[in-house]
Amino acid sequence: MPLIKINLLKGRSPEEHEKILDCIHEAVVRAFHVPTADRYQILFEHERSHVRAEDTGLGLFRSDKLIIIEVISRERSAEDKQAFYRFVAAGLSDICTIDPADVVVSVVDNGDADWSFGLGRAQFITDELH
Repeated sequence: MPLIKINLLKGRSPEEHEKILDCIHEAVVRAFHVPTADRYQILFEHERSHVRAEDTGLGLFRSDKLIIIEVISRERSAEDKQAFYRFVAAGLSDICTIDPADVVVSVVDNGDADWSFGLGRAQFITDELH
């Protein structure tokens, strides 16, 4: 159920895209305990000149492998969010060779009335989903 928006700099192959999408989905399943088939992801590619992601005073170096992830989801605990950050950074590092310093994540909480999965209904409110 989380909607994941993945922002990359242009230049990666379709195979790299698949690996990135899979790593992030695995982190969602592990951290947020959602079913494997609960997958909503959108990948955006941007020109380098269209993206600014500075280090926020942390001394981080950002490379061309920068990835900015926006997670739109029902409210999650701080522990689950922190687990997601760890899982996604580790997976992207291990499988996609993306330095954890290049992984920026923002979680946006919303509620049951904010979701319609189709048919013009809010399925969490109509009790079609739980």
